[in-house]
Formats: sequence, C-alpha cells, structure tokens
Amino acid sequence: MLSILRKARLKDKELRILMLGLDNAGKTTIVKKIMNEDVNTVSPTLGFIIKTIDFHGYKLNIWDVGGQKTIRSYWRNYFEKTDALIWVVDATDKLRIDDCKAELKGLLQEERLAGASLLVFLNKTDVAGGMDEQEVTRVLELERILTHRWVVVSCSAMTGKNLETGLDWVVQDARDRLFLY
Repeated sequence: MLSILRKARLKDKELRILMLGLDNAGKTTIVKKIMNEDVNTVSPTLGFIIKTIDFHGYKLNIWDVGGQKTIRSYWRNYFEKTDALIWVVDATDKLRIDDCKAELKGLLQEERLAGASLLVFLNKTDVAGGMDEQEVTRVLELERILTHRWVVVSCSAMTGKNLETGLDWVVQDARDRLFLY
C-alpha cells in the first residue's frame, strides 16, 4: 500500500527528502549551497527547515532537521512519506563516528523509513586529514545494509563539490525503485 501511494505521488515528480546527521556535520550548509544561498552565515538548526528545489524536472522537498543530541529523539516526527534519507557525515569528526554509526543504525530500523534511498554525504572532504569513502563505509558498516539502497558520495558543502552528483543518484534511485518516468 505504501509503495502504491508513493508511486501515485511520484507521478507528479515530487520527492520528500529527509536530511539528518549529527550536529555540525554540514546539513544546513549543504542545503544553502544547493539553493545558491550564502554559506558563510550558517547557525545551528534548532528544529527544522524545509526547502524546495526544482532539480532536473523533479521537485525535491528537503527537510533539514537539527542534529543536536537533545533534538535527535524528535527525528521520528519527520519520517512519514520519506522517499530518500540523506545522512550527512563530517569527514573530520573521527571522535564521534561511533555515535554517527549508532544513530544511523537506529534510523535504518525504523519502519516508516523502510524502502527509502540512503545517500551518505561524506562532507568536509576539502579539509585535510578527514576520512575517505572507504573508511566511512567500513566504520559505519554500510555493506551490512540490505534494507536500503545506498551510496556514499564525498562532498564539500562550502565548494559545492559533488552535491549535484548525490542528488542525481537520489532522483535516479527513486526512478528505478518507484517506476518514475
């Protein structure tokens, strides 16, 4: 039933994207860069921000939800009708990678996120000494994920590097899964 509803909605070429990750991973900066807004004035997101963009003929509704520890328990309020989950990882934050892994693992067990595409944006790869895609894939145990189609894309929210590549994958995966035209 859920997939039938998704297919009906997606005939309008509209996707609901939930962007989550630990605080300071760069979620809001990514959204601002995608929207061509100033990325030099970003403050922590307390609650959520919704931005809609037209992307290659699709309407992407991006829900950017704050990642502070005190807010994470409210994430479940945003799961309904999610077509894709963008999980943002700070490539330079090796100290909290285990927290990052635990939060992602919990999200992927949520029934309301079942079937959603998973894009892992490995952000801040323009900063020296950060983790690479292989290390993050290994540490987050992504290869064990059998419930979601996933990909890791290295990016930089500040420069915009690979942001479009990641969104391209999200749209293509939704097309493949949900029979979009």
